[in-house]
Amino acid sequence: MEPLSARGVPRLSWIDTLYSNFNYNTDGYEGDGAEDGKSQDGSETLPYIDESPTMSPQLCTPQGPDGEMVSPTPPEGLLWHRACVRACMHNGDIEKGLEMKKLVLSGFLASEEIYINQLEALLLPMRPLKATATTSQPVLTIQQVETIFYKIQDIFEIHKEFYDALLPNIQQWDEKVTVGHLFQKLASQLGVYKAFVDNYKVALETAEKCSQANGQFQKISEVNLCGALLYKPIDRVTRSTLVLHDLLKHTPKDHPDFPLLQDALRISQNFLSSINEEIDPRRTAVTTPKGEARQLVKDGFLVEVSESSRKLRHVFLFTDLLLCAKMKKTSVGRQQQYECKWYIPLADLTFQTLDDSDSCPSIQILPEHEIEEMKIKISVLKSDIQKEKKAPKGQSRVERLRKKMNEQESWLLLHSPTIPFRIHNKHGKSYQFLLSSDYERSEWRESIQKLQKKDLQTCVLSSVELQVLTSSCFKLRTVHNIPVTSNKDDEETPGLYGFLHVIVHSAKGFKESANPYCTLEVDSYGYFVSKAKTRAFRDTTEPQWNEEFEIELEGSQYLRILCYEKCYDKSMLNKDDNEIVDKIMGKVHLWLLRAMPYTSAVLFVHRQIKVEFSMKFTSRDLSLKRTPSKKQSGVFGVKINVVTKRERSKVPYIVRQCIEEVEKRGIDEVGIYRISGVATDIQALKTAFDTNTKDILVMLSDMDINAIAGTLKLYFRELPEPLLTDRLYPAFMEGIALSDPAAKENCMMHLLRSLPDPNLMTFLILLEHLKRVAEKEPINKMSLHNLATVFGPTLLRPSESEITKAQHITSASDIWSHDVMAQVQVLLYYLQHPPISFAELKRNTLYFSTDV
Repeated sequence: MEPLSARGVPRLSWIDTLYSNFNYNTDGYEGDGAEDGKSQDGSETLPYIDESPTMSPQLCTPQGPDGEMVSPTPPEGLLWHRACVRACMHNGDIEKGLEMKKLVLSGFLASEEIYINQLEALLLPMRPLKATATTSQPVLTIQQVETIFYKIQDIFEIHKEFYDALLPNIQQWDEKVTVGHLFQKLASQLGVYKAFVDNYKVALETAEKCSQANGQFQKISEVNLCGALLYKPIDRVTRSTLVLHDLLKHTPKDHPDFPLLQDALRISQNFLSSINEEIDPRRTAVTTPKGEARQLVKDGFLVEVSESSRKLRHVFLFTDLLLCAKMKKTSVGRQQQYECKWYIPLADLTFQTLDDSDSCPSIQILPEHEIEEMKIKISVLKSDIQKEKKAPKGQSRVERLRKKMNEQESWLLLHSPTIPFRIHNKHGKSYQFLLSSDYERSEWRESIQKLQKKDLQTCVLSSVELQVLTSSCFKLRTVHNIPVTSNKDDEETPGLYGFLHVIVHSAKGFKESANPYCTLEVDSYGYFVSKAKTRAFRDTTEPQWNEEFEIELEGSQYLRILCYEKCYDKSMLNKDDNEIVDKIMGKVHLWLLRAMPYTSAVLFVHRQIKVEFSMKFTSRDLSLKRTPSKKQSGVFGVKINVVTKRERSKVPYIVRQCIEEVEKRGIDEVGIYRISGVATDIQALKTAFDTNTKDILVMLSDMDINAIAGTLKLYFRELPEPLLTDRLYPAFMEGIALSDPAAKENCMMHLLRSLPDPNLMTFLILLEHLKRVAEKEPINKMSLHNLATVFGPTLLRPSESEITKAQHITSASDIWSHDVMAQVQVLLYYLQHPPISFAELKRNTLYFSTDV
């Protein structure tokens, strides 16, 4: 028969308790989270306790890669309490507040019972160890037992008395019940905890010595006994403080409990503050069986290539090893747990070189159009969620939409990364991760290399040690959720939508001549994407780029600037399209929302190297506008029929010349029409075409091909009316939605026939050009769908007047989110269609009305 406690709860075996305690979350009231401040040394550690009643235990606000402060994530176990607080504050009803107070107390009482059982379980081995201490074959001496288990009995009795006094008050709850005196008494006994903490290091050293000298005790303490003893009682004080804070929020100021709870909170906060001043703030550490600190340095979600498929993993970098884990599936209501997939001691970890790449799993890369389609679907869902929030009784549908968006964003996060990060165990196998950002890969590599500079010894974990370490990851983690927007609170900033114009001016601080260039990355849909790249200079210490880029932002919050040293060694050329062999000389991470007030800045990307740049943001609502040019003598912003009539041509000169140049020397260019050209070059070409410069052909032949492609896109984007016209836009949207293939064919061809001749001729010329570009997809990586994604909105997006008409229903951004998928599909339909002849279109007639 399993022994029962006085409260009828089955007692845990001592060893079971020790094992489970390293989950650090068995107390029910999960007041402390894992947003603890990081430390990267390996010094002896004690838990840091945050005296702030509204925070989980932590030293300070965590920092992002660039040192920016990052708002901590609320602990999971506090979510229901926070919900209660918000509900009560919103309602303002005293009676409901007192009922909420009872709920808080009930939850805390349940966790208190669990805690007392754990203390009982921890006391179980103390009694037999004391009994054998006076025999001829003692396991430990009396002094050793009392040192290791110091104050545990006292703490148990304090909490048992508190539980027994609190239970009847909750069972007979009414508005007159007072509990403040009980919490006040509990707080007044915190000196016992102070003595417990003061004894910690001595207890740890004693347990270590006894384990080494006595095999019998070593079996008992194979799991770190003192670590469990430390964290549980101290965490309990923190949780009591958090509960006091919530109780005060639900207690009217004129209630007898209010001053008592305030006093208890003051005592608890003062105690925690005094503890913080005396101990080293290291809550991101666990203690090894040898008493050494194993510090968590970095963690995050990475995509691993495993068994020829992509798997989302949570990777933890400790001071002596790298651990790869996955979240285990648990039933509803059960605490989440990690399962270790593998670990590598840092002493045995190497980074795989290009020459070893054959031994790594092959990289699965989806066609880019599938990634783009998913982004558009997510944009539509975001718009739908915002609409449902405003609709009466729309909350239930919001939750369904959120769940669907979470699934789609998770899919995107899993399938979008393509940059390989390969690591190898000198005594075992190799592993490969895929990252979306070279910045991120550099961060991981640098963190590991920094730790490897220390005198590391190979560590081999026993199954028990591995279980303990893996369980501790749930508590130690600093990244709680995969970075998808559906995991963010509604109050969090949604990011920026529109265009960011960035000019990279120059760089200084190079100690010797280098071959520098810069790349720009922004976050999009939870991961970072490289958006622009300057040209590389040869052998210079002060590169002067002065290159401007237009970067589309899709809910972006951050900009990253990376400075590279270009590698011209042919023996180091890329073996993989996604492998970057150029060396990162420096990098910087910028929060756009904070940086936006500044139009120019100088940032240190390294200790010595600084990059000067300027930027300007245009919101999507403004960037959607098609503004007619005031000067009708040019070509940009001028109606296409005006231009063709003036030029006495069927297709504008700018379209013909740009297409000709791209087909001459850009059709094999990777990412043609997708990669941004230098904005200053595009502006120069725009001015040349607008003023009909005689040297335009020379300029085109000398200009970077991406700038020419960008000029063509800009021409169509700045047309005062889309190429496929405002008048026909609704009909195109309806036609592409038809299900019957024959009806869709008739409708879509009829719509083309309805276009003005200059528009139709230009569209057909562009169509055949884009088909020829797509024929080179194996080389340029631009499929028909990629090209439709780039050009669809540009050729169909309505003018400002049409958008204004629709804004009584929704915003311009919502129109964009809903229609962009259809715009892409319209162009894709024509791209996939057999060749379309202008003469044939004009000859054929249809049996239905030509009215549109």
